[in-house]
Amino acid sequence: MIMMKRIGLLPRIIVAIVAGILLAHLLPMGVMRVFATFNSIFGQLLGFLIPLIIIGLVTPAIGDIGNRAGRLLLATVAIAYVDTVVSGLLAFGTGSMLFPRMVASVEDMAGVTAQAAALEPYFSIKIPPMVDVMSALVLSFMLGLCIAHGSLPTLKKCASEFRDVVTKVIAKLIIPLLPVYIFGIFLDMTSSGQTLRIITVFAQVIMVIFALHILILLYQFCFAGFMVRKNPLRLLWQMLPAYMTALGTSSSAATIPVTLRQTIGNGVDEDIASFTVPLCATIHMSGSAMKITACALTICLLEGISYDFPMFLHFVLMLAIVMVAAPGVPGGAIMAALAPLGSILGFTADQQALMIALYIAMDSFGTACNVTGDGAIAIVIDRWLNRKR
Repeated sequence: MIMMKRIGLLPRIIVAIVAGILLAHLLPMGVMRVFATFNSIFGQLLGFLIPLIIIGLVTPAIGDIGNRAGRLLLATVAIAYVDTVVSGLLAFGTGSMLFPRMVASVEDMAGVTAQAAALEPYFSIKIPPMVDVMSALVLSFMLGLCIAHGSLPTLKKCASEFRDVVTKVIAKLIIPLLPVYIFGIFLDMTSSGQTLRIITVFAQVIMVIFALHILILLYQFCFAGFMVRKNPLRLLWQMLPAYMTALGTSSSAATIPVTLRQTIGNGVDEDIASFTVPLCATIHMSGSAMKITACALTICLLEGISYDFPMFLHFVLMLAIVMVAAPGVPGGAIMAALAPLGSILGFTADQQALMIALYIAMDSFGTACNVTGDGAIAIVIDRWLNRKR
């Protein structure tokens, strides 16, 4: 058990996927149904926790960022939010052109998890959520804004302590059990003969996602370079240590000192960088939004889920909000994204599990894209404030 704790989440996910594929035709049906039972209960628990995760993460995040310096805060939040939304829509636009051909190239791809539902659990337990996702989001905004603009120390402390509860539930319960859950998903899908098709499609999708995250960094720094009349490639090169640190740590928070140092090296005022970089580490999620949107679109195509641009626009706009403060929680971005995935796109628990596995497999690249882009936002904010003076 101690050794398992020392192994990172990504290796455990990989082991779970490989084990699920290899053991699907070796384990007796009775054992496989045990895992189907576990997945049924865990899926219900996840559905119960999603609104609580939204309340626990979003409420204190809004309360914390809402009482900082005026126009600097507003400008940083606006640019970070718009860039996150643009990245998600870029993924949707690119995916809409490329992904249907990838899916069509593999026969009988539609309805993957629907076909993979052959394993029946021994029993199931219903755990309905206390509130739905939209109610949780509205409540989070109401409480967060009250904390930010009112003198409510007791409510702020309660929100902070509830965030600690949610964070510990994710870290101590959800994350450790995720590999078992994903093992059950791939065990189920492999027994139905669908796994090879999924892997074939997502191997192509991951290549597109990698290209997109490079494109996002290029347009961010081209815009920043245009604003300050500097070579964008040199500005981007200066941020390379932050990119590599995030690639190794998969943590926006852990990369803040490096991001801050490299941002100042790009000529940004130290006070502005000291404010903008930590804030963007919390609210700027361009790489994460791009990955989640691309993977969600792929699963819609695989499952035959009907979608259109207004639906995904709604999804991306909501996604950019719910991912606030996610970098402080292990797997926080995809955990927060489960809410709009379920409420807007209609993803089932099995489809959400696939999203978790795919996101974590590329987690470090999304984090690297997020933190490197923070440097571009700091450059833009610095230039904008200098013009205002």
